[in-house]
Amino acid sequence: MAEIFALIRDELAAFEQEFARQIASDVPLIAEIGRYVKDGGGKRIRPTLLLLSAKLWGHPVTPATIRLAVVVEFIHTATLVHDDIIDGAHVRRGRPSVNARWGNQITVLMGDWLYMRAFEMALEERSFEILDLLTRITRKMTEGELIQLGHIGDLFITRERYFEILRRKTAYLFSACAEIGGILGGASPAEKLALREYGMNLGTAFQLIDDVLDFVADEESLGKPAGSDLREGKLTLPLILLVERGEPRHLEMVRAVLHDGDYTRVTRQELVAVLEAEGFLERAREEARAYARRASACLRALAPSPYRDALDRIAYFTVERTR
Repeated sequence: MAEIFALIRDELAAFEQEFARQIASDVPLIAEIGRYVKDGGGKRIRPTLLLLSAKLWGHPVTPATIRLAVVVEFIHTATLVHDDIIDGAHVRRGRPSVNARWGNQITVLMGDWLYMRAFEMALEERSFEILDLLTRITRKMTEGELIQLGHIGDLFITRERYFEILRRKTAYLFSACAEIGGILGGASPAEKLALREYGMNLGTAFQLIDDVLDFVADEESLGKPAGSDLREGKLTLPLILLVERGEPRHLEMVRAVLHDGDYTRVTRQELVAVLEAEGFLERAREEARAYARRASACLRALAPSPYRDALDRIAYFTVERTR
């Protein structure tokens, strides 16, 4: 990944400067929370996708491209801020979440501010194609959260509904990042479609691995408590497979954690041991690898370049990562 980031080192440095500039405010509380959010860092995979995609045609990255990279990260950050309120989360990226420090009321408004600032910045670029895309995917992300809330505690959520939520909450924004990069770089309609599909498949693979890591990674790697999804009432693919194909006692283990909202009667280690023994964690990993291969295949529609190679390597690293 260091080699990938090296390709756009200057652009990422400009992104960080612009992020700091755009999140600043003359409202002291917004400025304080903004600094806290910025200092929390993050993987920056979404702006990286946009920047790499924009460079596929050899054009220099413009200030507008940097600003739109900030826009997509603002949208992503707003979803995290709101999600932590909904989930009652107290830790994000290894430190207190915004809602844990400032309370839910302030945090809701800060999330709203991030959304509005993102769209204000996007509107300044005067690209209705990009604005339409961002508006559409933000609506889908919100719908995904509402659909997921309707399935909290649902022991029998289907694979189809799980993947619908996953696509809406994660994959659509990945897709938009890649497509916006293509728009800015001068992609043809066929090339924009290839980048759109690349992002959808990559985002799906990314979230599948996130859902596996929620079981097997430690809190330090995750930056939040491990096993949070089931504790919050969400069944992800490994558990959906366990409920569908496991033994009755496995169903009761999942039901106990859902009912209790913790791992008192059934420990996370016990549940992970069952998922490993039954092969369902590996099945989820294989599903992620299949989506990553589809993402790579989409790139064949684009001319060879170091930036296409970097996008291809991101698909590989997405499914092999441990954090």
